[in-house]
Amino acid sequence: MDVHDDGVEEAAGDVAAETVLILGGGLLGLAIAHRLAQRGRAVTVLSRNRREAAGFVAAGMLAPHAEGLSGALLALGEASLARIPAWVEQVEADSGLRCGLRPCGIVVPFRDVAAAEAYPTAGHGVVLDRGALEREVPGIGPVWQAGLLFAQDGQIDNRRRLMRALERACAGLGVGFEEGSEVEALQRDGCGALAGVALRRADGGRITLPCRQAVLACGAWSARLLPELPVFPVKGQMLSLQGPRQALRRVVFGPGTYLVGREDGLLVVGATSEPEAGFAAGLTPDGQRQLEAGIAALLPEASRWPPMERWWGFRPCTPDEGPLLGPGPIPGLLLATGHHRNGVLLAAITAELVASQALDEALPAEADQLLRAFRWDRFTPSLRTGGG
Repeated sequence: MDVHDDGVEEAAGDVAAETVLILGGGLLGLAIAHRLAQRGRAVTVLSRNRREAAGFVAAGMLAPHAEGLSGALLALGEASLARIPAWVEQVEADSGLRCGLRPCGIVVPFRDVAAAEAYPTAGHGVVLDRGALEREVPGIGPVWQAGLLFAQDGQIDNRRRLMRALERACAGLGVGFEEGSEVEALQRDGCGALAGVALRRADGGRITLPCRQAVLACGAWSARLLPELPVFPVKGQMLSLQGPRQALRRVVFGPGTYLVGREDGLLVVGATSEPEAGFAAGLTPDGQRQLEAGIAALLPEASRWPPMERWWGFRPCTPDEGPLLGPGPIPGLLLATGHHRNGVLLAAITAELVASQALDEALPAEADQLLRAFRWDRFTPSLRTGGG
């Protein structure tokens, strides 16, 4: 993918080659930048538009058990969940801002007890009958006769708090930002290793930035830079309502719709799943009707609460819905993409694993095993390289 197009200047930019470039300014890119900067590395984040990142549009659930994850993805989610309190504490210390972490527990409702007991992660939760379900979620719709309570799961206010705190923490540690800059291509040296990136800046100027190490954290847009990556967008529409303060003590993770109540009464409702939409922007009547029907089924009284916002975003998905982590197809390029609907949950472990790779640190055996489970070429064994 050597780049020598006539439109790209060959002069290097103003970032030193020793700087780690983070390609993408979303939650995962910022989390990795923060971790690297804490360890003394020079870091620059390149971002076309941070506000379009999935970290700004997700609901912030921390739900490896409520989502019914299994296998290596459940192990990765549990490892990250265990790290989140300390990670958030460090972000808050470096930024001076609260991140909105709430270990509030999550309830998954079912039509009967048998369905609850058959859920993949039922062994990690507590089975609720109708009476217990009503005590955990007062006002829950009558169709739900049982539930599972995962008290260890929770939420974080990513949209209003976490992203802002990470940005400030990174800036305070000296992380550089190139906002409004789009990475157009990756450059390789004569041996095929990463040599730089071709960048279009906000003013329209096109330059090359030399680099020996970069992290690809472009979310749903990752395959535009590396078509061999099996990452594709899954559009999701969401909305929020304003309820009474602490109206919903638990997160409610229903089929097709979830309700995430913040401390101030804001209720975040998500999310549609539209893989066929590609990168089509905008809200749709069908998507909004789906969310409104989900609210009516899960918590009928919330249908009367005043609407606040409606938005959409694009989840970066892979064939098995697990992320791509660690060494990529170009030596010097690390991957942190493809997290689908678990980017917020997996931010802490992703930052730890990928930063350790960038710093050339030896990983404990368990962490190394997790990293290997999510290598980019796991879908096509014939492509596997020696890295990672």
